[in-house]
Amino acid sequence: MSLWTYWKSIHPRTRMLVGGSLIAYGLVGDLMTDTVADALGFRPSEEDKRKLLALVPKVRSVEKD
Repeated sequence: MSLWTYWKSIHPRTRMLVGGSLIAYGLVGDLMTDTVADALGFRPSEEDKRKLLALVPKVRSVEKD
C-alpha cells in the first residue's frame, strides 16, 4: 500500500486535523524563531552582515555587439 493510498483511506476529518496541526506547528515555529534567536544570541551583528555582503558576487551586465 502506497503512502498516498494510505493517506486517502484515512477519514477526511482526521486528514484535516493532521494537516491543520502541521500548518499550526509551522506558523508557531515561524513566529517563535525571532524570539528564540534573540534569547540565545543568534542575531547577526552589523559587522557580520557587512562580511556577508562582501562575499556576495557582483553581477554586471554587458552589452552584446
